[in-house]
Amino acid sequence: MFEVYSLTGMAAHLIILLLFSVLKGLHSITTVSKVSVKAGQSISIPCLYETKYQNHVKYLCEGYYWMSCRYAVKTNEADPSGKYSISDDKKQNIFTVTINQLTNKNTDYWCAVEINGEVDDGVHFKLSVTTGTTSIYVNHQTITGYIGESITIRCHHSNSGEMRWCRLGRNCVTGSSGSTDGTTVTTHMRDPYVFTVTMSGLRLKDSGWYWCAEGDIQIPVYLNVTEKLPLNTIMISTTSTDSRTTHGSETIIKMEQWNNSTVVENKENRDSFVPRILIIPLNVLISIVIVVLFIWFILRHKQRKADSSVTPMAEEEIIYSDVRPKKRSLAKVDKEVTYSDVRPKEKNSAKRSFAESETEILYSSVVTKQRMKRGDGKDTEVTLEHIS
Repeated sequence: MFEVYSLTGMAAHLIILLLFSVLKGLHSITTVSKVSVKAGQSISIPCLYETKYQNHVKYLCEGYYWMSCRYAVKTNEADPSGKYSISDDKKQNIFTVTINQLTNKNTDYWCAVEINGEVDDGVHFKLSVTTGTTSIYVNHQTITGYIGESITIRCHHSNSGEMRWCRLGRNCVTGSSGSTDGTTVTTHMRDPYVFTVTMSGLRLKDSGWYWCAEGDIQIPVYLNVTEKLPLNTIMISTTSTDSRTTHGSETIIKMEQWNNSTVVENKENRDSFVPRILIIPLNVLISIVIVVLFIWFILRHKQRKADSSVTPMAEEEIIYSDVRPKKRSLAKVDKEVTYSDVRPKEKNSAKRSFAESETEILYSSVVTKQRMKRGDGKDTEVTLEHIS
């Protein structure tokens, strides 16, 4: 009898403890309840937790029952398969889990926090995986808005139920107008099966997770509000999803991690942008000038070397000619004299060195032919040659 009472009391104690932990988890962690996704794609799910859990280990647990679910990924232990990933933004008290390559077996999960010495806190969400058109989707799961401006989100849905725009852990806007944390929100459904949401007068604190909801099905959307950069500044673009699919994990995780440092980085980039953009063309110009000067120096050096290696030669060609007539003998002599008109020729180069000049002398001969009559009355030709 005592043993039966003990077992019954223990069972009741466990039931009470379980109910307490479930109720505690529901109040400690907040997330979506059901998301419609397409097979083969990825989905990122935000999990909001209380400040007291900032330094605790967070994890994703897979399974329908809380007590029997298994670890999928933890903040202190990565998933080696790459199927799951997790990041923790302690400034916003939100950890984000991403599930890749979805199949119809990936349906039930828990956002959970480890509690040392106690039962862990967790909240359940369900994935509705389909191969066709999802019940509700957005063109971009991550969007960027600018301080003081407006942002418009278009939520596509296949049913005609009531649509809502909600912020994670805050209130929802159900009518044509309302506000979330003081930011004006207007909605309309002028286009068939498109729920259009416009947020005006954005502020930095509007950055965070929102969702479109139709009935009990939601699609999470991350809004990143930042300062608008000048037109000549390169913006970091976000990766968009297909209009009928959900967004991948990497961009959302990075947007969470970078959200609080975006404004500071943008100011630093803007201040340093002008000097950096001038340095590049200045370096190119300096390089071109150096190359041109180097080529000019090489060519000039070669020219000087070539000029110094060539010795100008002054050539002078002089032809001397001496013509001397011979006296006639007593005999009758016919004398033929050949005269030569000789002019000196000088060959000058562009540059002349007096010490190295050379003179060529051409000597010519003049032949004098004389006819003499011999005693027998015949003419005799005598050739006299004089060389000078």
